[in-house]
Amino acid sequence: MSQFANYIDGQWVEGASVSRNVNPSNLDDVIGEFAQADADQTQRAISAARKAFAQWSLSTPQQRFDLLDQVGSTILARKAELGRLLAREEGKTLPEAIGEVGRAAQIFKFFAGETLRIGGEIVPSVRPGMTVEVTREPLGVIGLITPWNFPIAIPAWKIAPALAFGNTVVIKPADLVPASTYELVKIIAEAGAPAGVINLVMGRGSVVGEALVSSPDVDAVSFTGSVSTGRAIGAKCFASGKKFQLEMGGKNPMVVLDDADLAVAIEACINGAFYSTGQRCTASSRLIVTEGIYDRFIDGMKARMQALKVGDALADGTHIGPVVDDKQLQQDERYIAIAREEGGTVFGGERIERETRGYFLAPALITETTSGMRINREEVFGPVASVIKVKDYDAALAAANDTEFGLSAGICTTSLKYASHFRRHVQAGMVMVNTATAGVDYHVPFGGRKGSSYGPREQGSYAREFYTTVKTAYVSPGTV
Repeated sequence: MSQFANYIDGQWVEGASVSRNVNPSNLDDVIGEFAQADADQTQRAISAARKAFAQWSLSTPQQRFDLLDQVGSTILARKAELGRLLAREEGKTLPEAIGEVGRAAQIFKFFAGETLRIGGEIVPSVRPGMTVEVTREPLGVIGLITPWNFPIAIPAWKIAPALAFGNTVVIKPADLVPASTYELVKIIAEAGAPAGVINLVMGRGSVVGEALVSSPDVDAVSFTGSVSTGRAIGAKCFASGKKFQLEMGGKNPMVVLDDADLAVAIEACINGAFYSTGQRCTASSRLIVTEGIYDRFIDGMKARMQALKVGDALADGTHIGPVVDDKQLQQDERYIAIAREEGGTVFGGERIERETRGYFLAPALITETTSGMRINREEVFGPVASVIKVKDYDAALAAANDTEFGLSAGICTTSLKYASHFRRHVQAGMVMVNTATAGVDYHVPFGGRKGSSYGPREQGSYAREFYTTVKTAYVSPGTV
């Protein structure tokens, strides 16, 4: 069986133990055994990154541009191969997986350009003869902790800006899906990243993640994952003075008004709620529908859901792949059962058997729900959508905002009045009109409000807010 090592200080290093990476579409298919780092090995990676920072932080924009641009080109050249690996280890369909790999390449290409766009300011001082220079500098060693649902795109949108702005990196991918990040780090290393600039430590969050968050040699931590883990990381970083960035949960609303184009609304909800097996923090998990279109919408959703093919992520024609693992499948089923107990009516949501052993679940649509039910309060993270029936737009907006989360929100309407009002008044970091709540471009900011996010936005030019620190320098002609 293939074994895959950690990458520390320019060397591939065996872990303290190994963990098997299994295909959720076919439990008999083992992708490989991946190294599990311990706390000591994680600290070695951190020390290597600290040592490398001295030179990398002073590298030229051209050096960093060349590295990131080469990485992007290599990812593009291997898009089909890497997409197949991603689909095999995470379970999203092959077209979705190839699309994610392409996005990772675009992210590296974008941040290659950002290396040449790091500007500053020279402003006059209020004191005669004095000038003020405002510049940005790299932070230092960045600890990156990434989730399982986007095994290459999220590592890319954290690693690329970190390196572009002159930082060094220690990354811990999700234990469920190490292969895609392994290949990404290997591409970066082979593109010429100096030893210690990029380090990969795979393993449990309780061991590797804890070591990253606790080490005084880590200057900042960027985390994407669950709310509970994110809040714990934030508290520890605050206590030690680390800069931190958290992307956590979502309970995203999609409002469908009476005047919506029904076909557009159904497609937006099917895509947002069920594609990628619903395993997206931006998924449309709450469908808020006004009473005039409600019955037609429900009938249309059920018909569309029956046409969806659930199966092997690598098979032609599959619309929805497996749930990522048994633990997540049990969580999905538990929330479906809770919704029933609270009075919801469930369409779909049953386990499905296929030719191979896998974690297959039919998409579930839960009607007869209210905003106070757990299915509308807590993140499920699966192909499960609940429906809330409301009287009108005002009630829909109130229901959309009735959540502790605020990542993404959508509205389907042909009314410019309602679309404009919703964009301004919904409490979310990202708003979609007549399209799915999931999916954002690689060159624009990503992030939310309330309990969904903390810290500067990710992606696009806004990423520099987290990965750099601002320096203000005063210069007096009489002293030089």
